[in-house]
Amino acid sequence: MNAPDIMSSDYESNPWPLLNEIRENHPITFHDGLNSWLLSRFEDVEKVLRSPTFTTENYGWQLEPVHGPTILQLEGTRHRLTRGILTPTLRGPSMRDTFEQVITQNSQRLIDGWQRDGHVDLVKQFTQKLPLSVILDVLGLDPDMKPTFRVWYNAIHDYFTNIAGDEAVHQAGLRVKEELQAYMLPLIAERKENPGTDLISKIVHAEIEGERLSDIEIKSFISFLLVAGSETTDLQMANMWLRLLEHPDQLAAVREDRSLIPMAFAETLRHTPAVLMIMRQASEDTEFHNTTVRAGELVTLLLAAANHDPRKYHNPEEFNIFRDGVDPAIELEKYASHSTFARGRHFCIGSKLAAMEVEISANQLLDSIDDIAFADGITPKQEGNFVRAPRSFPVTFTPS
Repeated sequence: MNAPDIMSSDYESNPWPLLNEIRENHPITFHDGLNSWLLSRFEDVEKVLRSPTFTTENYGWQLEPVHGPTILQLEGTRHRLTRGILTPTLRGPSMRDTFEQVITQNSQRLIDGWQRDGHVDLVKQFTQKLPLSVILDVLGLDPDMKPTFRVWYNAIHDYFTNIAGDEAVHQAGLRVKEELQAYMLPLIAERKENPGTDLISKIVHAEIEGERLSDIEIKSFISFLLVAGSETTDLQMANMWLRLLEHPDQLAAVREDRSLIPMAFAETLRHTPAVLMIMRQASEDTEFHNTTVRAGELVTLLLAAANHDPRKYHNPEEFNIFRDGVDPAIELEKYASHSTFARGRHFCIGSKLAAMEVEISANQLLDSIDDIAFADGITPKQEGNFVRAPRSFPVTFTPS
């Protein structure tokens, strides 16, 4: 019996039965459409993510055409140095000084725009807007450029999710690379000469072992940050609110005890990850379940399936923010119990920033609105094959 197709309409409609079937009965299988092996059990996914024999060279053709060279595709010394330059800002003690006020101000501004209405599309009017606004403000970019960056952001997102191979979408993504580069390179040069307190200035002048990032590397990082630092946070935030509204007892507990917000986020990362799968490339022959993945071949890691592996988790299908043995701080590190942020040397560098945005904005939402419920009692539909979350999220509430 063939494995279910993760590019099918059945998968798009509800991926969970198909992911469970693949994990339990097809632990390794080849997908012709992706030209890739699929791995879905937690142990196998973890092995690939931690192993130096599985590289991110695949991002050379997946990401570089639209972003330029990014930290995701780097290996060895260059990866270590680049990550060392970026880590203090995105994970170090100064992160809160850089981001906290900006997150708070942007979140409250968005809430103030609809708080008295008694209804809102939580995705279109909040989660979709907040992360990108935060990134643009922290970068010190012209506020009048926000609509343009939204267009660029959407074009890059469409490029990555262009499963059908639409040539117009492909070309639009490539144009954005040139347009963004034309805008950013003079700005980077200006920040070299006249540094400020913004994130670009910090990155431009940061160095490790006497090494600095080149202008192209900085531009590529900014391009990547606009999508990776915005979309995944946006979608993961929406998924958390989806699950909390589906479990009103847990939502009530979070409202009563705000220290549970990190637990709710950690459980959502495991139970309902926004990123369902990622790819790696084998650099040498490796065997899984009596099948050999040859050097040069791709493997697609079904993160969502691994996060529901009953060999790893008790009652994995249950959403439970009180799950035993979970430390929300550890869930933001490379030793996390889930695979959503990857593992090892390419663990998501922005995980703590995402958690900070979620915690601050969740507190502000809970302070501002009561009796939040799905509009007309209809649960929002999740969409997407590679990344998945509600794209519209109508709710009603009572203003506080």
